[in-house]
Amino acid sequence: VDSYDVTVEEDLGEIQLIKIEKRKYWYQDDWYLKYISVKTPVGDYLEFPCYRWITDEKEIVLRDGRAKLPRDDKTQILKQHRRKELESRQKMYRWKEWHPGFPLSIDAHSHSELPRDIQFDNEKGIDFILNYTKAMENLYVNRFMHMFQSSWSDFADFERIFVRISNTISEHVMQHWKEDFMFGYQFLNGCNPVLIRRCTEIPKKLPVTMDMVECSLERNLTLEEEVKEGNIFIVDYELLDGVDANKTDPCTIQYLAAPICLLYKNLENKIVPIAIQLGQKPGPDNPIFLPSDATYDWLLAKIWVRSSDFHVHQTVTHLLRTHLVSEVFSIAMFRQLPAVHPLFKLLVPHMRFTIAINTKAREQLICECGLFDKANATGGGGHVQMVQKAMKDLTYSSLCFPEEIKAKGMDSKEDIPYYYYRDDGIKVWEAIKSFAEDVIHIYYESDEVVCEDVELQAFVKDIYVYGMRGVKASGFPKAIRTRETLAEYLTVIIFTTSAQHAAVNFGQYDWCSWIPNAPPTMRCPPPTEKGTVTIEQIVESLPDRGRSCWHLGAVWALSQFQDKELFLGMYPDEHFVEKPVKEAMAKFRKNLDEIVNTITERNKNKKLPYYYLSPDRIPNSVAV
Repeated sequence: VDSYDVTVEEDLGEIQLIKIEKRKYWYQDDWYLKYISVKTPVGDYLEFPCYRWITDEKEIVLRDGRAKLPRDDKTQILKQHRRKELESRQKMYRWKEWHPGFPLSIDAHSHSELPRDIQFDNEKGIDFILNYTKAMENLYVNRFMHMFQSSWSDFADFERIFVRISNTISEHVMQHWKEDFMFGYQFLNGCNPVLIRRCTEIPKKLPVTMDMVECSLERNLTLEEEVKEGNIFIVDYELLDGVDANKTDPCTIQYLAAPICLLYKNLENKIVPIAIQLGQKPGPDNPIFLPSDATYDWLLAKIWVRSSDFHVHQTVTHLLRTHLVSEVFSIAMFRQLPAVHPLFKLLVPHMRFTIAINTKAREQLICECGLFDKANATGGGGHVQMVQKAMKDLTYSSLCFPEEIKAKGMDSKEDIPYYYYRDDGIKVWEAIKSFAEDVIHIYYESDEVVCEDVELQAFVKDIYVYGMRGVKASGFPKAIRTRETLAEYLTVIIFTTSAQHAAVNFGQYDWCSWIPNAPPTMRCPPPTEKGTVTIEQIVESLPDRGRSCWHLGAVWALSQFQDKELFLGMYPDEHFVEKPVKEAMAKFRKNLDEIVNTITERNKNKKLPYYYLSPDRIPNSVAV
């Protein structure tokens, strides 16, 4: 890092713009310029933020760091600069359909084709093939990685690839994964805590009777009464019904199921499973498994639910609802908001490396014959079908955290006291919203100013038309008319790219490294009758040695923070220069610190601490 002083003798008058040119040297010498400070003859300082790469013989024209809305620019030269910047960005950041029905993504086949400004500093650091192989070496499992088709001998055998990292959740999972409490707890605080909902009526496709579940109910009430009291919960994997299982390896037939799981809040306020049906259509060959069944019948039914949960988590909760959605926000921002716009300055730290990581994933991970195909039953195209089906549930209100929790009937702290994902998520949501409101009130003195901001309206329209494919039912706004709606909209963007991604990404090693708790594939079909399951049959169903190792490498690599990770509220690049915004940032950080303290205090002495939504563990953006 170097700084240079340049002295100018003559008086230049009021400086509107600074132009930086770079002459091409005989080898590639791209220059990352952070900012330029200008000291005027009267001793004032003007900051010109850049934070961009200057490549080849290019030139960059910079404005000073004060944020301006389109209406604030009075001179032709500033209006023209604003327009030219967007024109050039729209040529560089183009929308493209990766698969029919998907949110649109960036028009680039590989990481190296991306604009230099959004590439990773070190492409090697995000090479999935390299990272997974390295992870398998670090975990000492590389000796098994080519042993496809070779089954483990029993559950204990899985320990041969299980790495003990002292006092971790993963070890607790390994010891307690068979217990009903542990199974139920993961729907609240595991790495996919978004599916459970309060059951208001037992669905007809799940013909559970009182006789079946009577021994699981603890309040001397009928099943119907328990439903009315709000003590019954449901998780339905209907999305997986009809999805094609992975056929890329002719030597291993892989299977998927679409289970329905009924859960009960017992007298200790713990959520436990009371009935599992492994298919969507009731019938004699689709029995309802119960805790009172033979031990291995019940265990295998739960394993099938855990495997289904893994698929929905990876493809819908994680890929679609954080990665792909964040990329939409990112592309729209670069296309429609110039660097001088306050909302560009606010959002740009939350878009860091997102387009790059997604491009790399399309290049190596989720492409045809990619790494995803190696170990996952939804590889080979199933994951594409799942995203297409899940698009109908990708609504604006489902990205509004408190609204989505409420819609699922999971909002009452008294009723469901141990739902830490909800409690911490709402605190972080409120802190982000308060910060967004503070910034909005600095630049938009009225709702009218919001309506008049043509760049903001173009940004919102881009997200609706290209991201949500213009689907009215998505509930995404086509325009924003009030400061209040704008605050919520910005909160959705920042929360999704930071907190929501952290909540569903960084727990993957904790919860999925013990393979029987999150099998990425199943090698035998779901059982169609009771009383026949053996331990051997369960082990034969679980992933073979090779797939287990690839899975382990993947969940390890995905759970690591970036080098020099920037966590929520850390804004080292000074895009904003005004004092009121700096004060709003300081207040935001203070609020986040208080949340960290509350979470740390709660987690003390807990065998299963919940820390994924602690702000000091929430990266600013989707970058892994």
